[in-house]
Amino acid sequence: MSLEPGAGRKTKYEYLYHIADAKFRAYGCTLEEVFGNAALAMFNVMTDTTNLKHEIMQQVDLTSHDIETLLVDWLSELLYLFEVEGIIFSKFEVGSIKHTGDGFSLSAKAMGENIDLSKHSFDTQVKAVTFHELKVRKDDGFCVQVVLDT
Repeated sequence: MSLEPGAGRKTKYEYLYHIADAKFRAYGCTLEEVFGNAALAMFNVMTDTTNLKHEIMQQVDLTSHDIETLLVDWLSELLYLFEVEGIIFSKFEVGSIKHTGDGFSLSAKAMGENIDLSKHSFDTQVKAVTFHELKVRKDDGFCVQVVLDT
């Protein structure tokens, strides 16, 4: 899996063909940036996040045994907050991803607004973040590949 087809790529993420689910690759210069872009890609599978306000902020702190599991845990936590708290996110500030003795830790903020069905329309329901075809790669920058169960 190549990070970028061309030098100087500005793309945060791209959607890939998958027969039954939603699949994407996200890109970033750092792990923090690629995790933020993966979260943005996941929410844009569900709805257009372009005009969302950043009225609500949720702190997310996680620890996982490896970087792939941390990515799944990060996206799964955001999906949980979406489903249980009724918040749709569109801005992510991943402050740090650190290698610890036991694995990896993440500290981040997610910003968005409460779901209002009179103004938000949802195209696709994301049921879960999967480990299927999951990849985290470092080349000149970082690239992750994720399949969402829809």
